[in-house]
Amino acid sequence: MSDTVAIVGAGAWGTALAVHLAGVAAPPALRLWARDSTAARAIAASRENSRYLPGIAIPSEIDVDFELSRAIAGASLIIVATPIGALTGIVQSLRTQTKAPLAWLGKGFVAAAEAPGVALAHRVIAPMWPAPVGVISGPSFAEEVARRLPTAISVAATEPDFAQSIAQRLRGDTLRAYVSDDLTGTEVGGAVKNVLAIAAGASDGLGFGNNARAALITRGLAETARLAVALGGRRETLTGLSGLGDLVLTCTGDLSRNRRVGLGLGRGESLAAILAALGHVAEGVSAARAVHTLAAALRVDMPICEAVYRVLYEDLPPRRAVETLLAREPGPEFQ
Repeated sequence: MSDTVAIVGAGAWGTALAVHLAGVAAPPALRLWARDSTAARAIAASRENSRYLPGIAIPSEIDVDFELSRAIAGASLIIVATPIGALTGIVQSLRTQTKAPLAWLGKGFVAAAEAPGVALAHRVIAPMWPAPVGVISGPSFAEEVARRLPTAISVAATEPDFAQSIAQRLRGDTLRAYVSDDLTGTEVGGAVKNVLAIAAGASDGLGFGNNARAALITRGLAETARLAVALGGRRETLTGLSGLGDLVLTCTGDLSRNRRVGLGLGRGESLAAILAALGHVAEGVSAARAVHTLAAALRVDMPICEAVYRVLYEDLPPRRAVETLLAREPGPEFQ
């Protein structure tokens, strides 16, 4: 098997990671798969992903293809860069064509056959895949990675050696990759932060100020840790890159799609109009429903995430959601 990395999904993150890998000290052969043949041909011809990552030059060493079987043939590592909602379907297509180790970039939850109907991705993907699987997470806006701005990420996998090998491959002059042995905590942090970013954006859209945003981030981190522990993860994982790091970035960064959803909601815009204007997937919208389901099933108290769910799916006005949160009787801070 050749030293070839196949990145499945030519959105912003998949394209950015391919660009980054092309610039490491000993780059592997790189293939970037785009679902749409017209888009793939346009990217290959212009050497730019004008829809998702305009202004970033795509090195000629990256082979852009629209035939999935051709893109993954002989690859030593598959990285799925689609939105999390497409992950299971892509994996089902891939598993008949390759036995290479698999990692993904998407953050969120996937549908599960067992109750409560949603699960962390590795708990659904690992049993169906013939090799180790893992997740690449942490505070990492695609545009900044592609522009080679300093970034630190976290890698977790079903086998420690696989996590180490991914991290080693990803490390470069401007990207530091750390290894975590808590796959559950890493995935929970990446998933829930998108929901909390909607809350932070709504707070900013309502003009509630910096104090409120800081409170949402801090108490949201406590909620995330409670869910991680209930699912078998470790609380301390949420103080790292895939927890606090990603949460702060997504709740405060102007490139955050989920924060922009919240900003629009706080300013009185409809969810449909916000998503139509966004042009990208905002993972927090579907994650809010999944968190609501899991929290209820596991009896985990997650009031901020529950408020976001009610705003998105029960038409609760954002201002009323904040008033409801403020009316709650505070308990012990560390619990």
